[in-house]
Amino acid sequence: MNRGERIKAVLDGKKPDRVPVSVWFHFSKYDQDPVSLAEVEAEFVQKYDYDFIKMMPFGDYGIQDLGAKLNIFCQTGKMVTLARPGIQTIQDYLNLKVIPGIQGTYGKQVEFAQHLRKIVKNDTPIIQTIFSPLTTLHKLTDRKVLEDMKNYPNAVHHALEVITAITNDFVDYNISAGVDGFFFATQDAQKDSISIEDYRTFGEFYDLAVMNSYVKRTWFNVIHIHGLNVYFDEIEKKYPIAVLNWHDRNTAPSLAEARQKTARPLLAGIRAATKIVNGKRIRDDIVKDGTPEEIISHIREAISSVDGKGLMIGPGCVVAQNCPEENLRAVRRAVE
Repeated sequence: MNRGERIKAVLDGKKPDRVPVSVWFHFSKYDQDPVSLAEVEAEFVQKYDYDFIKMMPFGDYGIQDLGAKLNIFCQTGKMVTLARPGIQTIQDYLNLKVIPGIQGTYGKQVEFAQHLRKIVKNDTPIIQTIFSPLTTLHKLTDRKVLEDMKNYPNAVHHALEVITAITNDFVDYNISAGVDGFFFATQDAQKDSISIEDYRTFGEFYDLAVMNSYVKRTWFNVIHIHGLNVYFDEIEKKYPIAVLNWHDRNTAPSLAEARQKTARPLLAGIRAATKIVNGKRIRDDIVKDGTPEEIISHIREAISSVDGKGLMIGPGCVVAQNCPEENLRAVRRAVE
């Protein structure tokens, strides 16, 4: 099987020749130049013989064109940070206007997709990263939206409608560029930060408006449920058919528990996210800190926990940029 055939077998409920696998992290040295980023990601997946490319635009790409000021470094290990929120007052929510999904920084990510599709063979699937409208608004307000939704719901809804329209337009341009699907990340489906009622109103409603715009036009789509204590059951039941990805090694459900809950394909198994220790959040990344032997054992235990059924191996979140080369190779060897 080639890479695409392997993944399609999992999506179709069939048994592939081996479990598909991929790893992704931020290439912060290159992610302001779409051509360089496409080339380094293509080289990375080819070098380690992973099965698909999860595109890695920088995490704040969706807010720069909406008024946020960013600190940009273009250095390995030094991520883009927020210098000033794009929304600081209630009127700012109401002033937000729809822009084309090919404008500015959004347009750079479309160019990223175009160049990547040009240089990568069609048998290697590529999926573009997009964020839920609430996640984008969360970033644009530096988290303040989680307070404002309670007192100024109409203003927040206006902003979410605008962001949804921009995201859907961006989706269209990426499909035209040749992506095989989308990695849809929601960073606010966490029980400790939002009630289920508010999540359904301000999160899920707009998530579905985005996902329903592409699920029948693309074949390889992933939902990433970011964080701890997440609304896994809600998303599994309500969201369109897609592969489920979450911090399975750091929060419920475990991989084995998830397989009991759903027949959907799962993208999981590698510990690379955040855990709570003595009330503090710390990184927990076996690809960076483990030995090759530990990584192989770790991944094979994950495969065994679901008898390899409906599984693709991948991290719960991004892995560190400075992972040892032998560890990245061990990830691939583990699925042989």
